[in-house]
Amino acid sequence: MEAIKTKRILFVGYNFSPELTGIGKYSGEMMNWLAEKGHHCTVLTAYPYYPYWKVQEPYRKNRFWYKTEVKKYESGGQLEVLRCPMYVPENPSGLKRMLLDTSFSAAALGRMFPLLFGKKYDWVISVAPSFQFGLLGVLYKKLRGAKHLHHIQDLQIEAAQDLGLIQSPKLLKILYGTERYIFKNTDIVSSISDGMISRVAKKAKKPLLFFPNWTETNKFFPIADKASLKAQFGFKVTDWVVLYSGAIGEKQGLEAILHSAKALGSYHQVQFVICGTGPYKEKLRHIAKEMQLDNLRFMPLQPKEDFNAFLNMADLHLVIQKEKASDLVMPSKLTTILAVGGLALITANQASSLHKMVSKYKMGLLVDAENQQALNEGILKAFQNQENMHVKQAARTYAEQYLAIDEIMPALEKEMYV
Repeated sequence: MEAIKTKRILFVGYNFSPELTGIGKYSGEMMNWLAEKGHHCTVLTAYPYYPYWKVQEPYRKNRFWYKTEVKKYESGGQLEVLRCPMYVPENPSGLKRMLLDTSFSAAALGRMFPLLFGKKYDWVISVAPSFQFGLLGVLYKKLRGAKHLHHIQDLQIEAAQDLGLIQSPKLLKILYGTERYIFKNTDIVSSISDGMISRVAKKAKKPLLFFPNWTETNKFFPIADKASLKAQFGFKVTDWVVLYSGAIGEKQGLEAILHSAKALGSYHQVQFVICGTGPYKEKLRHIAKEMQLDNLRFMPLQPKEDFNAFLNMADLHLVIQKEKASDLVMPSKLTTILAVGGLALITANQASSLHKMVSKYKMGLLVDAENQQALNEGILKAFQNQENMHVKQAARTYAEQYLAIDEIMPALEKEMYV
């Protein structure tokens, strides 16, 4: 059988390993998978900062300049990571995020320049956000004749517009015009959910690839012994733990969790946990203190080696989505919850693709987005009706069938040989 010819692949995106959550997790695993298959991969990325919003150790001392990391694989593949400096705001606002995006684009352009004169890459992959990174992919494509795949993890412009972060019609016209230029000049556009694919299809007259986020089903799996897990993380065996684990930002509506904790305070077994980090965490701590919540605790982002046990410890997982975001963003935290066979309570309205997907596969509990009473009642109903084993089994089954990385990545690799 003839061996498959390996490809030279250039990746552009500011979130990458060793970031443990969000887009960086998926980008890192994607490029590692390709390198393990024998491909020569080069990554233009930033120093790890998410979700802390500051560059992490041991990278801080180098954060004002470029750095190269190289890893070789037994397959003959190679992963070369070219880290670029960029502005990282500790308290990100709309304007500061635009500065962050632009500073990385400028630094990455400078680091890309010598690559234009080296051995040609077959493919360049850009990941949005930021959408503007697609311009770097288009530039390389035009100058060197490579093919370009623009992968959309987040419909950034629509989200900023719908959430009121960008209100200037002139600025929106410029941003959408830039995005149209990227779509016109790329080869393939991919995204992570049916809802996002349908939104992109209205704008991009290009082949669309459904390329969902995955989960490591061999590393995240159900554990039956919840009693020992609860003791491991400082809870009583009788505690019924409601967990939110993920990024903590101002626009996510996480105050709703605090209000649920207040409303259900008389149910002493029900204990709420907000785990993670982000620019809004201290504000939430302050609000929780003012509300005198003794059934809620904040925990730091857990190490990867403990994360499977930590997720299995929870009795209910909260996936909080804004009403206008439920078709624009597929929550990455949900994939890992499904892998551990967790019981997820998801806020999503009936018209959203997220609601339709969860309903179709019966793999989670659903309540209306931005409806405090519905959230409170959903949590209480799950607590009082603890016979949800069929939902947990459906969650794990869906993860195994549709979200395993070795089920998803071959589809991307196949596109590179078309």
